[in-house]
Amino acid sequence: MARALVFPGQGSQTVGMGKALADAVPTARAVFEEVDEALNQNLSRLMFEGPIEELTLTENAQPALMAMSLAVVRVLRHDGGLEFGRHCQFVAGHSLGEYSALCAADALDLDETARLLKRRGQAMQQAVPVGQGAMAALLGLDFETAQAVARDAAEGQVCDIANDNAPGQVVVSGNVEAVERAVDLARERGARRPMLLPVSAPFHCALMQPAADVMADALRQSQLRAPVVPLIANVNASAVSEPAEIRDLLVKQVTAMVRWRESVLFLRGQDVDNLVEVGAGKVLTTMLKRIDKEISGQAVSEPEDIEAFLKSL
Repeated sequence: MARALVFPGQGSQTVGMGKALADAVPTARAVFEEVDEALNQNLSRLMFEGPIEELTLTENAQPALMAMSLAVVRVLRHDGGLEFGRHCQFVAGHSLGEYSALCAADALDLDETARLLKRRGQAMQQAVPVGQGAMAALLGLDFETAQAVARDAAEGQVCDIANDNAPGQVVVSGNVEAVERAVDLARERGARRPMLLPVSAPFHCALMQPAADVMADALRQSQLRAPVVPLIANVNASAVSEPAEIRDLLVKQVTAMVRWRESVLFLRGQDVDNLVEVGAGKVLTTMLKRIDKEISGQAVSEPEDIEAFLKSL
């Protein structure tokens, strides 16, 4: 049997994340300091003290969530003896979490990952003028019905599936009018609770193409290496290790659907029986219960979580 480390995406940020870890463990504190230096920004203070409105800005939330995840990974590896290959056979991340996964698996350096995510956050925010895009969760619809809703709601505008997170949890993204139509159609077609999401831009849809172009340029200049264990990519829900392919998929990921449900099922097919969510929150662990009850999941973020996980190795 095997284990995968998985890394959360935007929406998992909370004020205070990482503070207990930084206070208790010098290895973790060094990660936050390195990210602050790479960005020439006191991001760690924003993480520890807020305000939440500033932390939630895409250009801050993305590197902050990565810093939180990597602080945990460094403690697991450097202080706890976790070995990739032996204790963990795969990595995966939800959207920006894919960058955290690559950094964790030594494919990217920490400072470069922080700068790439800062750039990605800025580019995604700037791709669509505020108020022109939206996202909505079509809770309670299966994937095929949600696809039909998105197609019918578009009416010449953009309405794409952005996230296939879990059974009954599909998110659409696009022009605000089209997404509002999707909410109404979803309700008519049996969605339990279709609702607009409080996001600042329509992520993972065709409207994000300007941001994909920015990331193509940024990633072309990056020092991306092969990860020490395979990455399960959002775009194709299968294992990749070749740097050129990973770079291409990271660019496509900006506009493409996050195939999280399929990614978890792929891992199950690789005999993975334990998913460890590394970093802020428990979003991926909660979704896991809806995807495959045969895989055990645990969230590791606080010092006591780390201690308990290391004892289980």
